[in-house]
Amino acid sequence: MKPVACQQCPLRERPAFQAGTPEQLAFIRDFRRGMRELEAGGSIVREGCAGSSLYTLFSGWAFRYKTLSDGRRQILNFLLPGDMIGLQREVWADSTHGVEALTAVQLCVFERDQLWTLYREQPELGYDLTWIAAHEEGLVDDNLLSVGRRSAIERVAMLLIHLYKRALSLGIGREGAVPLPITQQHVADALGLSLVHTHRCLRELARRGMYRIENGQLIVAQPEALARLADYLAQPLRSRPLL
Repeated sequence: MKPVACQQCPLRERPAFQAGTPEQLAFIRDFRRGMRELEAGGSIVREGCAGSSLYTLFSGWAFRYKTLSDGRRQILNFLLPGDMIGLQREVWADSTHGVEALTAVQLCVFERDQLWTLYREQPELGYDLTWIAAHEEGLVDDNLLSVGRRSAIERVAMLLIHLYKRALSLGIGREGAVPLPITQQHVADALGLSLVHTHRCLRELARRGMYRIENGQLIVAQPEALARLADYLAQPLRSRPLL
C-alpha cells in the first residue's frame, strides 16, 4: 500500500490526537519504514518470537493477549487506531505476548533499533512514548480491577461502556452507536468468564434495555445506567501523542 504522508495523517485531524510540530512530523516520516496491511485474524506480533518492529495502528481493531500451555487465552487489552504496538517488552527480547488483528488493519511500521535516535534527537517524542506506554498500562490496570473485583455482569458492563467511550473519543461511529467487531468469545477471554456466563450477562444487559447489537454496531441506549452499573469513572479527555 502507498504510505500516508505524516503531515496529512487523517488521525492527526481528530481532536483525540496532538498535531505535532513540523520538526516532529519530519522526524516521524523518516523514522517510519512504511505501512503494512493484514486481514482479520492476522498475527501482528507472534507470542514468543523476536521482532524488530514497532507499529502504530492506523486503522482497524486488534487485541493483545497471552496464552497458557493448554491454549487458554487471556486478552490483555483491545487496540484501536492510534495505539502503539510493541512497547511492552525489552528492546531486543522475544515477545511474551501476541497481538492479533480483530478486523482488517493498516499499520505504520517503525524499526525498534532506531529508538535510540528518537530519544537522542527528539526527547519530547521520547517522553510521548513513555506517556503512551503508561496510558496502556492504565488500561490493563482497569481490566485487572474488573477481573479481580467486579461481578460478572459488572465486568461485561464495564467492557461495553469502556469500548463505547474509547471509540467515541476517536471519532469512530456516532453518539449512541459505534462499531463493535468483537465476539462473545473475545468478551469471555478479556474478562475471565466462561462463554456460557458471558452470554447470560450480555443477555441480561440487553433485557434491561442498556444496549443492543445491530449489524456489527454497539448501540448504547442507556449509557449512564451502564456506567453506573460498571462503576465507570470517565477521565477528563486530553489530546494524545501519536507516532
